[in-house]
Amino acid sequence: EFIGIFNEKIHRDGADKLLDFLENKSDFFTCPASTRYHNAFEGGLLRHSLNVYKCLCAYMERQRVKEDYGLTASDESIAVVALLHDICKVNFYRTSYRNAKNEKTGQWEKVPYYEIHDTLPYGHGEKSVYMVSGFMRLSREEAMAIRWHMGFSGLEDKNQVGRALEMFPLAFALSVADMEASYFLEKSDN
Repeated sequence: EFIGIFNEKIHRDGADKLLDFLENKSDFFTCPASTRYHNAFEGGLLRHSLNVYKCLCAYMERQRVKEDYGLTASDESIAVVALLHDICKVNFYRTSYRNAKNEKTGQWEKVPYYEIHDTLPYGHGEKSVYMVSGFMRLSREEAMAIRWHMGFSGLEDKNQVGRALEMFPLAFALSVADMEASYFLEKSDN
């Protein structure tokens, strides 16, 4: 599904190289979306990216029915920001083991869990912009949407976040879609 949407919607120079990276040089299709919050399981990032895409498409459709909020993003821009907003998480996690008590047997067992192994500590949204830009050009609106997709849940100065979301409507829309996917759709996935 991801590859189908990517190939149907994203046609700019470098997109083919980015998709090749995701398929053959990263763990995008198998890594979790987080270590313990949302989609902390194999393939969780892929599912999260698709959920955000669907939420953003629905959000954009709802806004087109109402008055224009300055959301004029193309189908390609919507696909780019939604599918790639968390690319910073590829090759970011690794499986480790810890002891946990088996509730049925009462015995201690080694169980796998995901831990962060960040080899490129470059922030969250910034890192995704940096990684995508290594393959294809982003518009300013797309770069800002990816950069600020965490909205007010990030650690940044709240005034700066507010200014960014006000100036770049696609950033606000993506942050809403990311929150909807993370807190509503994926709430029961873990």
